[in-house]
Order: sequence, then structure tokens, then C-alpha cells
Amino acid sequence: MNKQKVYIETSVISYLTSRPSRDIIVSSHQQITNQWWKKSKSKFNNYISEFVIDEISKGDKSASEIRLASVKNIQLLEYDDDIVEIAINYANLLSIPEKARLDAFHLAISVYYEIDFLLSWNCKHIANAVVMSKLRDYNKTKNLFTPILCTPLELLEV
Repeated sequence: MNKQKVYIETSVISYLTSRPSRDIIVSSHQQITNQWWKKSKSKFNNYISEFVIDEISKGDKSASEIRLASVKNIQLLEYDDDIVEIAINYANLLSIPEKARLDAFHLAISVYYEIDFLLSWNCKHIANAVVMSKLRDYNKTKNLFTPILCTPLELLEV
């Protein structure tokens, strides 16, 4: 049986590698992410993109090195010009502001490569039922694949 595909978005890597937080919600996300990484990640074919690499390379040098090391064995999806057009359409459809424009690219690359699950803690622009509904309806009109947008909690214990 073929494993399902998961695109791991930047927020998941950030929660995985960041110092333990004293904020109860952030701490919970960190623990769930670590649990998914240890128990469930191996049950899927995992992917990232240059967009993830770009985002996790920013900031504190030692922190970015830790983030980059965590994804070194994850398959990188190739960039394609068609992804830009899809991302622009998603940014407009979902009213994604310029400063969060890469969120549309994470969605677009997951659609382009027909990834089963887009894993994210970004519940504003990605792992959100309203976003999922709009994306599904739009993609149906364009005959595009729609991944399931979810958090590590929703993909735990598979």
C-alpha cells in the first residue's frame, strides 16, 4: 500500500524546533508536533518546498541551523511557474495579505503536486475550515486537486 503524502509547512518545523514555551497553547502545539514527528511522520511520504527552506533559514543563525537540520532528509518539491499563478489566485480568493503571501504558495504547491495533507499550525490562512471550504469550491471549478488542510493534532495516531 502506498503511503499518503504530507506537505510539512513552516509553522510545524518552527514548533518542532523552538525552545519550550511557557505559553500553554504554544507549549501544547510544541508537544503535539513532537509527538506527531516521533509517532506518525514515518507513516507518510513527507515533503517540503523551497518556500519552507526560505522561511526556516531566516532569523537567528543557530535556530535556523536547527530548523534546517530537522528537514534535511525530507524530500523537496520542485518549483514550477504554474505554482505562481495558482498562488496568486489563492492569495486573492482568500484575501491573504502581502506579508503572508507565502501561505498562498504553500497551498499552491500542495495542490500542484496533489499532496494528500497540508500540515500546518497556521490556522489563520491555511489549517482553517473556511479556507478549506473556499479552496475546495474554487478548485472544483478549475478541476484542481484539493489537499486536506490540517494540524499535526488532526493527523496524529494514524
